[in-house]
Amino acid sequence: MSRSWERMVQRNAKQVDKRRKKEGKPSVTAKVKQADKYQGRNYIFPVLLVLLMVFYVVMFAPWATDLEQDVTMFWVTLGCYALLAFFYFMRRPYLAVTRDTLETRKFTGYKTLRPGEIRKIVLSPGYVVIESIKGANWVFSRMINRFPTERMGERLKAFADQHHIEFEVKAK
Repeated sequence: MSRSWERMVQRNAKQVDKRRKKEGKPSVTAKVKQADKYQGRNYIFPVLLVLLMVFYVVMFAPWATDLEQDVTMFWVTLGCYALLAFFYFMRRPYLAVTRDTLETRKFTGYKTLRPGEIRKIVLSPGYVVIESIKGANWVFSRMINRFPTERMGERLKAFADQHHIEFEVKAK
């Protein structure tokens, strides 16, 4: 669709929405629920950072009187580790399932899979694995990232049925 045609459609949709609003009817272009978003929680990496901080404090003992160095940089470094642990704890991993895409965030940025790029979806107790044709598999775990894998499995089953993707359920 050309841009001028899209602008004309948007303009006409705005006019129709204004008229429907005056009549007390819902708008034509009302936003429907865009995506089912399943969020987890990062806790392993922040715990490792805190343990690393404890290791540094125990090993370097900044309270020792025989240190000839300034300990300010030591405490700044520990503060930075604590801040990094806090940021990773607050940055929640997620899986967003829309009508025709799957989206998540990895270390390298936001990733999106379309139905043609998915080989199969495997649901096992505590894990959801989305096997892609190109690239690494997406693994969502209840133990590592506290994902609600049962609800994710139900929604991914509907997604797989809709797009004719192989769906496998593994038992213990």
